[in-house]
Amino acid sequence: MGWGVNVIKQYERLVVFTLGTYTGTRLPGLRWMWPFINNGSTKVDLRETPIAIPRQTSITRDNAPIAVDFFVYMRVMEDRPQDTILNVSDFRGAAQALAMTTLRAVVGEMDLDDVLSKRERINNQLQSKLDEVTVNWGVKVTRVEIKEVDPPVDVQEAMNRQLSAERTRRAAVTEAEGDRDAEVNRAEGERNAAILRAEGTRQASILEAEGNRQATMLIAEGYSLALETINTVAQSIDPKTMSLQYFETLKRMGEGESTKYIFPMEFTSMLRNFIQDNTNAESR
Repeated sequence: MGWGVNVIKQYERLVVFTLGTYTGTRLPGLRWMWPFINNGSTKVDLRETPIAIPRQTSITRDNAPIAVDFFVYMRVMEDRPQDTILNVSDFRGAAQALAMTTLRAVVGEMDLDDVLSKRERINNQLQSKLDEVTVNWGVKVTRVEIKEVDPPVDVQEAMNRQLSAERTRRAAVTEAEGDRDAEVNRAEGERNAAILRAEGTRQASILEAEGNRQATMLIAEGYSLALETINTVAQSIDPKTMSLQYFETLKRMGEGESTKYIFPMEFTSMLRNFIQDNTNAESR
């Protein structure tokens, strides 16, 4: 800090010392610093600061070495900027050292598989453990982000083999599911085709039976009409005509080789009527 008039920006606070004693924190604006009297006054930046933590090799609970690097994001608390000056000489360097030791503690409580798969859990535990200490420095840890996790070479090779086997398994499963779906589709198509063929045969049989029925009905109707016509004509024929037809029939029968004939009773009655009618006609 220079002596005289100083400009404090919006994101800054001025921690003032008077004759070596902390006398207060100045807000943004124009601030006057007395030479020699306010010696040691310091500006504190309130903006969030990322701190890169170099790659550290830690041992997991199942004794697997693993390398991890990450970022810690922190900021000075607005109401406690003086603590970053009074309670710690370099809060950034102190936070970096604390993060390294805290990482070993967190990783040491987890198995290798958990370290590789549960990054969010590691981030939350690191943030919580760091924040418990940095709060005494007037610093708030806002978040922790793991950048990279590198397992040992042999573990990485085993993971690659496992991933390759998993991809092969998934490909086989996908292929099997495809074959199954194809078989199902083929069976469904054959079933539908069989149903359609059966339905077509049934419809053809129905149509054929319907045609036969209608043909039989028409034939029967024709016979019925023929019989009705014959009956109508027969009723209008003169009995003498019928008698003559009988005689004509007898004549043709006589021309045959048969020597025995059987006549119905109705024929004798008709013959009697015919003879009687002829006798009446001669008497007139």
